[in-house]
Amino acid sequence: MKHQHRNMAWALALLCCAAGASAQGVLERVAAGGKLVIAHRESSVPFSYVEGGKPIGYAMDLCLRLAEVVRQKTGAKNMAVTFLQVTPANRVDVIAQGKADMECGSTTNNAERREKVAFTIPHFITGARLLVRANSGIEKIEDMQGKKLVSTKGTTPLKAVAQANRERLMGINILEAPDHERAVEMVEKGEADAFVMDDVLLYGLAAQRPDPKALRVVGRFVTTEPLAIMLPKNDPAFKKLVDDEMRRLITSHEIYAIYDKWFMQPIPPQGKALNLPVSYLLRDFWKYPTDQVPF
Repeated sequence: MKHQHRNMAWALALLCCAAGASAQGVLERVAAGGKLVIAHRESSVPFSYVEGGKPIGYAMDLCLRLAEVVRQKTGAKNMAVTFLQVTPANRVDVIAQGKADMECGSTTNNAERREKVAFTIPHFITGARLLVRANSGIEKIEDMQGKKLVSTKGTTPLKAVAQANRERLMGINILEAPDHERAVEMVEKGEADAFVMDDVLLYGLAAQRPDPKALRVVGRFVTTEPLAIMLPKNDPAFKKLVDDEMRRLITSHEIYAIYDKWFMQPIPPQGKALNLPVSYLLRDFWKYPTDQVPF
């Protein structure tokens, strides 16, 4: 009779787990033969972008290191890793709804997003600036009065400039683009006068254009953005494993070699280097790596 009860309890536990991802942690699912799902971006150069039909980039390299730790921890030698492309607009919901286990891109860790998801230790700290045509004469956000400013739907720079525009009565016409690629095109074609986004992404996007010298990154930082890998909100065991490995990569300085590969060396598809050394802001933050950010 005891065995019957035990078997029934086990069956109920399996049913509960099957009923929703939140009832079962990522590590449990993988240990039971499940796959690990990594969300990635299409054009967030050099963090996460598609080249030759395959997701690559700085954040992707980090996530593949994290996936290896999941494989080791769970003992799932044949763990399958699948990739799911997300957009700025749906990336948070994809993680919150359990459709992917990690979002490996250029996502800012902020209070609003932490209501739905968790974040590991930041892999980059940047700020939003303006991408303009080199001959535009625009040098700062104040020069945008009466002009068209585009940003990507669902991003923190878009919300920041919209708020500043309202509060400071700047008279800027704010436009939304579905992705970064389209926003750059709008600037090139004169459909927008500037594109506001994390400056590192702007440098990366401009470097891949047919005529990079026709574009410039200008202005002071409009925002401060700690970029981090997104994780499910209520999965402490998985988050601890990811945090511990991120901390190890940082304190061992292994992360610097990965950074160098994507920010200092030539990268696909153009074979051009961004030439962006680790900033003082990021170097200082990595002295005491933590998932706690003051934003």
